[in-house]
Amino acid sequence: MDILQTIIIAIVEGLTEFLPVSSTGHMIIAQSLLGVESTPFVKAFTVIIQFGAILSVICLYWKRFFYPEAVKSGQSYWKSMYDFYARLVVGVLPAVVLGLAFNDFIESNLGNVNLVAWMLIIGGIFMLFCDRIFNKGSEDTKLTYKRALIIGFIQCISMIPGVSRSMSTIVGGMSQRLTRKAAAEFSFFLAVPTMFGATCLETYKMISHGGGSLLTQGNNLQMLILGSVVAFIVAIAAIKFFINYVTKYGFAAFGWYRIIVGIIIIACSLLGMELQMVD
Repeated sequence: MDILQTIIIAIVEGLTEFLPVSSTGHMIIAQSLLGVESTPFVKAFTVIIQFGAILSVICLYWKRFFYPEAVKSGQSYWKSMYDFYARLVVGVLPAVVLGLAFNDFIESNLGNVNLVAWMLIIGGIFMLFCDRIFNKGSEDTKLTYKRALIIGFIQCISMIPGVSRSMSTIVGGMSQRLTRKAAAEFSFFLAVPTMFGATCLETYKMISHGGGSLLTQGNNLQMLILGSVVAFIVAIAAIKFFINYVTKYGFAAFGWYRIIVGIIIIACSLLGMELQMVD
């Protein structure tokens, strides 16, 4: 993988990780079009550069992570911190439990390109109407433990490749009467422990299978650093754009986009273009 391929894949990761468009589907297209060879390092690269995306959330919302909003209303600092992080733990627990229980199913379907394409289309159709479905009555921004748990269970739908973790958590938040902005922001917050856990797990698997030396071979370490930095910068811009856009216009545009990407993947498959996930 050369520098240009590294930058392009990192841009795709940063753009799509927090948008409800499925980073998996875009990785399929990007890696195939770039002709990136399926190697253990490439798989490690696409996982490890998620650290850059994780850091973008912490950077943009550092006050929420280290000075939660409840402090403003008179709640003690430590109580406010506890409530914020406890809700994140509650929200991520379903993914931990179900992820371990269905790990074999998830692994076996990661390379199913047709499944990714159809999930993009089905999810896109749903997003065309989700604003109407959940735009009933008053909305608020209060996140209770019950709401966090329900959103966490809905997030588990994203274990099906092509669904999109961002889409499932945002829809989960809106189903619990959160505003578009509050649902999107909790999706970002929930991504930090979820993605961090998944990244650590994949890194551990790689090292335990003797792949730790990959990080120090050739210019691999420099590629990882470059990819993480690019993903970090692009993710910051993507998050800012997404919050401003969905607050004003909703999710329909992302629904149409998902449908188009899904159709492109299916069309490429029918035309004999081999699209595949890195394995």
